[in-house]
Amino acid sequence: MSETLLDFTNVEMTFPGSTVALRGVDLTVGRGEFVTVVGPSGCGKSTLLRIASGLETASDGTAQVSTDRIGYVFQDATLLPWRDVQANVELLAELNWQTKAVRSKKAAETIELVGLTGFEKHLPRQLSGGMRMRTSLARSLTLDPELFLFDEPFGALDEITREHLNDELLRLFVETRFAGLFITHSVSEAVYLSTRVVVMSGRPGHIVDQFEVPFDMPRDPDIRYTGAFAELVGQVSHALREGHH
Repeated sequence: MSETLLDFTNVEMTFPGSTVALRGVDLTVGRGEFVTVVGPSGCGKSTLLRIASGLETASDGTAQVSTDRIGYVFQDATLLPWRDVQANVELLAELNWQTKAVRSKKAAETIELVGLTGFEKHLPRQLSGGMRMRTSLARSLTLDPELFLFDEPFGALDEITREHLNDELLRLFVETRFAGLFITHSVSEAVYLSTRVVVMSGRPGHIVDQFEVPFDMPRDPDIRYTGAFAELVGQVSHALREGHH
């Protein structure tokens, strides 16, 4: 059994004005697991990530995270427009008081990992949307995250770029074996990336179903075109529709 890095037991979240965002959520993510959460808009998916990252505190239940090495990639690449790729990637290491030599070595490694070597001096406005997300990934990777949180990072990208970044992300996952918690609206993206897909209901969000994904890592991109893949996507989509009512 892999080491559990995230353990939510009966987690609830009520916001001021008594909006109940989450109710009775039980969820674990272990090292080497890539867990994707799908659910209707407003069901509390992002709130789950914010609790996992420590940005929010659950109103009830226990939310245990047994590492302080957490990577977080948002829907938007959140790059500083005046900093080039190298300086953006070094930012988190800089905020963690790492020396210039350590920062630049680490940044060079992660820039290479995400396939951006040669673009170190480019500013964010000179990059495509996909390259900006790669820069954001590289920045989080400098912290060697044991738990990696992704809040719909590829939602705004075109399908070809998105599939390409899915492949890149899986390659990074296989190489570094972090525990991943990924939010998406795309069921096929969820099935392709995950070792397990979690389906949430409409608000207040709770887990209505979970699906183990049986395909081996590293994944062959062509698995997306197989009957077994389509069948699992269908089952998850069905659970999502049922949970929405």
